[in-house]
Amino acid sequence: MKKSRAILVTVAFAAAAFASLQAQDSKATAPKADQPAAAQEAKAGREYSGMYSFLKDGEFVQITVEEEGRVTGFVSRYGEGESDKGAFLDQYFRSGKLDGGKLSFTTETVHAVWFEFKGTVERGEGKNRGDEAYYVLKGTLTENASDAQKKVTAHASEVEFKMFPEESSPEPAARN
Repeated sequence: MKKSRAILVTVAFAAAAFASLQAQDSKATAPKADQPAAAQEAKAGREYSGMYSFLKDGEFVQITVEEEGRVTGFVSRYGEGESDKGAFLDQYFRSGKLDGGKLSFTTETVHAVWFEFKGTVERGEGKNRGDEAYYVLKGTLTENASDAQKKVTAHASEVEFKMFPEESSPEPAARN
């Protein structure tokens, strides 16, 4: 009887120790209460990084979402002015921000033209990550142009830019 009681005590002790170790292990591997939000926030929006269509065939906008919602990138487009008609122009972002699903960016001025975008990033019609239009940028694009007298004209339009499929994304241009 003493022997069976000793075995029961030993088994109970071992079970309690095992349960205690499991609890400690789950606490060690479980993120702290404030960690998931911070980790998610740090990664939030990075999946939106990529190339999207722009105004005309062959033109595109490159979006890179960095830490804390900072957005970098550029627009590659065909020039339409007298001096740059048909030339391929790269306009890097002067500023860019992603706040939740709200995206905004302003490009540098090239040949007296710059763009401002204010809108959202949404799931598109692409079925799988990497498909065309898996994400789309929807919003208002304002094209600003300055003439020789420094008079600025602005033309705003509602746009929808579709994410390129991964395998057909053009190579990013080198920044000069």
